[in-house]
Amino acid sequence: MSDKNMQVLFANRPKGWVQESDFKIVESEIPQPKEDQVLVKNIYLSLDPYMRGRMSAGKSYTAPMEIGDVMVGGTVGVVVESKNEQFKPGDVVLGYFGWQQYGLSNGKGLLKVPADKIPLSAFLGVLGMPGITAWVGLNMIGEPKPGETVVVSAASGAVGSVVGQLAKAKGCRAVGIAGGNAKCDYVVNELGFDACVDYKAGNLDQDLKQAAPNGIDIDFENVGGEILDTVLTQLNAHARIPLCGFVSQYNVTEPYQLRNFGAFLASRVKLQGFIVGEHMNLWPQAQQELTQLYTSGKLKYRESVAEGLENAPKAFIGMLKGENFGKQLVKIADR
Repeated sequence: MSDKNMQVLFANRPKGWVQESDFKIVESEIPQPKEDQVLVKNIYLSLDPYMRGRMSAGKSYTAPMEIGDVMVGGTVGVVVESKNEQFKPGDVVLGYFGWQQYGLSNGKGLLKVPADKIPLSAFLGVLGMPGITAWVGLNMIGEPKPGETVVVSAASGAVGSVVGQLAKAKGCRAVGIAGGNAKCDYVVNELGFDACVDYKAGNLDQDLKQAAPNGIDIDFENVGGEILDTVLTQLNAHARIPLCGFVSQYNVTEPYQLRNFGAFLASRVKLQGFIVGEHMNLWPQAQQELTQLYTSGKLKYRESVAEGLENAPKAFIGMLKGENFGKQLVKIADR
């Protein structure tokens, strides 16, 4: 065990695009567990778009980070020292220790995971928060029915890739929206979507009509902006929109103004934003179904892994620009 704890702190509220100067890398003493506490060495860190929202001071579903805070984030790691009878050294645990090498916990919110046959990184992606987000949004809000058309933006990403595969398992037509031929080829040829539209090709409206000729029943929205505006014109009556994210709007100074807002009334659309952390009662069911699909080879995923915590800021900025392919992770240490 190293004698210092590397941490990445939130150093500056960005205006527009995040810069590497908005972070500060420091070293601190490794915390020592007291009674009922455990010390965890983090192996992988999850990078997710919601973190950009936490860097802003505006009103949101949770409080913004304060300057000087350790950057927030989910982690999977190994218990190295324990004074809590529920955990022992060597246990693999899912936590929320943020951008740092070591974390201290009293055990609340710390979840043991079966890491003997499943890669640790999967618990931050397809079997973790992103996968459960896909499951909750699609099933609880989208309520898919066989034969319906499900469109998902950011389709090659950690959440979108799972949404499409779950939709196919429900007997739906799955249509992805992604940026570039490589991502669209992956979505169709490896993940099994029925079609994928490259929004960077500049013909989103017509390409989407061709990919979803019978209209759209469910739009799992991860991007917002012009993509959402285009989808609105092609929604069927009583369509549902699980609103998961607005990644296209996180780094702009002038928010995109919807032109086709009237579609919500004309098509009697149900739109509901959701935060997966408010549905913890559904996590066991979701994780069980996702694990069954994964172990049977019916749920595929892809990862982009940055090596070293010092490279987390660069990887985070790249993810916000769509440079990652699949789930974006940082490998902090070897197990």
